[in-house]
Amino acid sequence: MQSQTPFLEALQAQAQAPQTPFYFPGHKQGVGIAQPLKEWLGDAVFQGDLPELPQLDNLFQPQGPLREAQNLAAAAFGAQQTWFLTNGSTAGVMAAILATCNPGEKLALARNSHQCAIAGLILAGVEPVFIQPEYDRHWDMALRVTPEALEATLKQNPDIKAVLVVSPTYHGICSDIAALADCCHQHQIPLIVDEAHGAHLGFHPQLPPSALQGNADVVIQSTHKSLTALSQGAMLHHQGDRICRHRLQASLPLVQSTSPNSLILASLDMARQQMATQGQQQLQSCLDLAQHLRSHLSQLPAVALSPHADDLTRLTLRLGHQSGYSLDEQLTSDFGVICELPQHHHLTFALTIGNRPPDGEQLLRAIQTLAQSAPTPAPLALSNLPPLPPLSLSPRQAHFAPKETLPRHQALGRICGELICPYPPGIPLLIPGERITESALTHLSATLAAGGLLTGCEDSTGASLRVVH
Repeated sequence: MQSQTPFLEALQAQAQAPQTPFYFPGHKQGVGIAQPLKEWLGDAVFQGDLPELPQLDNLFQPQGPLREAQNLAAAAFGAQQTWFLTNGSTAGVMAAILATCNPGEKLALARNSHQCAIAGLILAGVEPVFIQPEYDRHWDMALRVTPEALEATLKQNPDIKAVLVVSPTYHGICSDIAALADCCHQHQIPLIVDEAHGAHLGFHPQLPPSALQGNADVVIQSTHKSLTALSQGAMLHHQGDRICRHRLQASLPLVQSTSPNSLILASLDMARQQMATQGQQQLQSCLDLAQHLRSHLSQLPAVALSPHADDLTRLTLRLGHQSGYSLDEQLTSDFGVICELPQHHHLTFALTIGNRPPDGEQLLRAIQTLAQSAPTPAPLALSNLPPLPPLSLSPRQAHFAPKETLPRHQALGRICGELICPYPPGIPLLIPGERITESALTHLSATLAAGGLLTGCEDSTGASLRVVH
């Protein structure tokens, strides 16, 4: 059954069927598309850009080929039920929060959660209880949420209704999901895992187990990241009886378009089929390439490789004394090598089944060239993470509160009124409702000085901040 692609086949049949379209989208299967775009992309992509016609099912109430495709995905990934998402993992994370917590209730979540989780808190009116993950000050890197930290949080806050963790992280670091799930279930609450970067886990024995294999209750994956769906293609997986699937079903239309892109849906169907039938073989090639890179890069004195990745398809390194931002610019401009995640002290390369040996050789040549004149990187000597900024208002209260704009140096001690988020990785530095501390402003200044980009805030230069009036 996994060799079948029911939605893709239905879409192909409908795209090729003779018809006179008086329905949207307005380009009418490409007839109205501007010629330069048609010359670049061809006709087929527009012929397949179809709405939810009866032959193509309905994303929010599937009964035909889309339902078949989602059932096949559930079987392939090990879920009881799977929903396709056309608004990325963002939609899945927000829907999971809406489905597990009522307004005013508490959600425990890792402080390195993606900004979409904060959006979910605002939309749902949920109170956050943050858990600080482990931190390596020698790499300036958030690591895992430990079962001990989770247990302590749940004991201190017995009214928590659900837990949300990120695993794997952007750097390929996985928490012990089985132990975290066991902890949650002993407290009779569900575990939600933002597995946006781990759709490939569980399909190869050299990779960590997936969150579903670890008995998480809801798992959200960005199928477009580590697999081959089109951008915005994602999946939400559910198992067990701790979260009502009907409430999940009702939450998804609140955060997704009523006009889902049929090409994204078809790419999800195809990505599942590809992984279910060829996944281990293709992932082996990816892992072989990753090992080849590690083997050669580790021999360069100017290069330090992060020892933390559980998922070996993520490669994080430091080169000499360069910041990740400046190294990223140099790799891009001089060699055409573009990493996934530049940060202040390092940068991360994401290998997938789409990478081939020539990609690896180009990366090696670039790093070897730059390493010739770079010194051996000195160990970082950063301080430990400061305490979490105090949360004076809920994110929802702060989002809707009256605000004023102040120069950055005058914002110290005030309540942040906006999301201040270096991107990537999309992990907030400050969220609405947190008190602005000296350490937060210092981190903000360092990020900007190193070339980081701020998103979510009114002033992307960081010169001024919006605070609650």
